[in-house]
Amino acid sequence: MTRGRAGRARPHAAPRQARRVARDHPPRRRGAPASHGPVDLDGLRAAVTELLRAAGVDLKHKDFATTAERVTKLWTEQFLVGETMDPAQILGDPVLGEAPTEMVVLRELPFCGMCPHHLLPYIGRATVAYLPRAKLVGFGRIGELVRCFTGRLTLQERACNDVVDAMMEHLDARGAACIMVGEHMCLRIPDHRHEAAVVTASFRGEFDERAELRDRLMPRAP
Repeated sequence: MTRGRAGRARPHAAPRQARRVARDHPPRRRGAPASHGPVDLDGLRAAVTELLRAAGVDLKHKDFATTAERVTKLWTEQFLVGETMDPAQILGDPVLGEAPTEMVVLRELPFCGMCPHHLLPYIGRATVAYLPRAKLVGFGRIGELVRCFTGRLTLQERACNDVVDAMMEHLDARGAACIMVGEHMCLRIPDHRHEAAVVTASFRGEFDERAELRDRLMPRAP
């Protein structure tokens, strides 16, 4: 259910969707990625092996012959890759000298992340928008920025905040917005408790000040 700035329900809210609007949080990360040590591939493989052993499986069975290697590859390429990406570099080659552009909106940007609480994945689509001042950036760079902040052990809410804060800083935008709609396995798997889509939204600058801009971006009930 969509909430207004004072927490009041709006009539167009989508049913059965848990919406957590993260608009007023202070920036959590700026510039280079947060401090994160290099991935110990050997240690990760060993940890997966120990997890399987602790779960009581027969490590000699053919089903588990390459499990540790596969999990390590998946984690480094999908769930830890964002720690190796620098938002300043992603947004560091802007397009200059174009005619004034009022708003840029990209919808249906895919993302996947890993819940740091349960170590279960979530997947979804993001809508990212910004109000340029003088700098434009290639559309593909926005998709990279989403991947940068979701391809790590992080919360969906935090990823939203990180995306908009990076655009405000590195593009000097008049406003930035990020809305993510995700399906979280930590909600779906235990006893099939929820089939909710989790909607998180972060707004900065003019998006935070102008309700009509926010309303144009928020998803509606089908």
